[in-house]
Amino acid sequence: QVQLVESGGGLVQPGGSLRLSCAASGSIFSIYGLGWYRQAPGKQRELVAAMTGGGRTNYADSVKGRFTISRDNAKNTVYLQMNSLKAEDTAVYYCKADGLVVAGTGYGMDYWGKGTLVTVSS
Repeated sequence: QVQLVESGGGLVQPGGSLRLSCAASGSIFSIYGLGWYRQAPGKQRELVAAMTGGGRTNYADSVKGRFTISRDNAKNTVYLQMNSLKAEDTAVYYCKADGLVVAGTGYGMDYWGKGTLVTVSS
């Protein structure tokens, strides 16, 4: 059974930094894309950043220059370094695996983590 577990959320002051981690576990053969989404209260879930196995990245305009996504393919882990945090970054951050192939199945599916809360407040 595949699981995505996020960690690293918490309370931080405006201008501060946090690093989120998401580890995918289970009988994983390959993962096409790993990314981060967020959902603030009363808003729809939105893409924050994503990275393919080949290293292509995609960022939301609101986080460009402040957030950096990275990935350790050997560990099936994705990170999100968040700098210069703002109050509007407050949200539950979710990890998503796109095209995750479980060993022996031959096809890919998408999986979500349960989320980690990031609160930016003084």
